[in-house]
Amino acid sequence: MEKRFIAYLQDVLISIHENIHEAKERKNFADRAELDYIEGKLMAYHEVLAILRTSAKEFNIPREEIGL
Repeated sequence: MEKRFIAYLQDVLISIHENIHEAKERKNFADRAELDYIEGKLMAYHEVLAILRTSAKEFNIPREEIGL
């Protein structure tokens, strides 16, 4: 895989993981309305990661190579 595509995917994955971490931190201080929003957001992020893992497997791309 071209290095720039790997770098792109790794950058996106870093952003996703940072957003997950931030959302988990915010859960500790959120009111009920915000908590529902944060939990939905976390579910969406985890679904995106699951899709990326599945697709990487289907295309025989080593997960470690792209940071999954």
